[in-house]
Amino acid sequence: MRGNPVLRWGVFSRQSARGRVPLVLSCLLVTLLLALVSLSIGDVLLPLSRTFALLLSPDASPQSFIIHELRLPRVALALLAGGGLGIAGLIIQTLVRNPLASPDTLGVTTGASAGALIWLAGFSLQYGSGMLPYAAMAGAACAVGLVFLLSWRKGLTPLRLILTGVGVSALAGAIVSLVLVFSPLTTTLSAWVWLSGSVYAATWEKVLHLLAVYLWAVPLLCSLIRYLKVLQLNDEQALGLGIRVNTVRVLLMLGCVVLAGGAIAQVGAMAFVGLIAPHIARLWVRNGIVGQACVAVSGGGVMVMIADLAARTLFRPADLPAGIFVALAGAPFFLWLLIRQRT
Repeated sequence: MRGNPVLRWGVFSRQSARGRVPLVLSCLLVTLLLALVSLSIGDVLLPLSRTFALLLSPDASPQSFIIHELRLPRVALALLAGGGLGIAGLIIQTLVRNPLASPDTLGVTTGASAGALIWLAGFSLQYGSGMLPYAAMAGAACAVGLVFLLSWRKGLTPLRLILTGVGVSALAGAIVSLVLVFSPLTTTLSAWVWLSGSVYAATWEKVLHLLAVYLWAVPLLCSLIRYLKVLQLNDEQALGLGIRVNTVRVLLMLGCVVLAGGAIAQVGAMAFVGLIAPHIARLWVRNGIVGQACVAVSGGGVMVMIADLAARTLFRPADLPAGIFVALAGAPFFLWLLIRQRT
């Protein structure tokens, strides 16, 4: 009987369960096919063959401009943001051993929203909105830092993280409401679009900024994701196996904060992505954190991409926030999961 394939590169060595490579390739293929469909649909409908040809060899035609300058950055930003939220949600749920956990639970979303609204209300008229993503990331970092500070008692425990995160999220939500009440109407309208979540007006600059943020977190998470299976045990058992539980937990949480905070900073508060994508991954892959991570990345990206496709095509010429359609699809799916677990 042949064993599982092993990847070796210098001192790096990883064993992969048989069937993981076909799984990753199938996720990639499905994502690329759906991206091709999304690039072809819009005010100007294009055949799939024409879209594929323009992707391979751009020209000076108006169709090429539509594909490369209008739709492709939007699709790329949706895939990156949704994928980041999906993998962040999977790691957070595994760390705190709670299927209802997500970046929203730890205050990442509401903290980013509070930071963004404070910038929109107090500084955007003087300094413009170019610093909005950085204000959102600063708000997310402050919220999670407060969660860590309040929940640290000779280490972090999943229960304290969840309870403290809920409290900090409520505090940040109150700040959001307070800022909206005292803001002018123009700021409120801009804030509503951002709070709903949208990839409208996506540019290659935003895509590159998000990629630059991910470069800080992805290597860290890739080096530590193998500890997630052990961290599902209780802390005493993990310590007995030689795992520095608090150090690994803090580093994994910081990586998730960078992923989720960077995504939310670019596309707004996309609700349900970080909550639903991990459940889709577990329905498809029962065991194996690496396989689940691949499906969570693909599932989260596809969720945001399809929601954006619906947002810009169903109610033309209006271009609605994609977060509305993410919530419309995510809420019934979440209720179905609850009913399924109860039965």
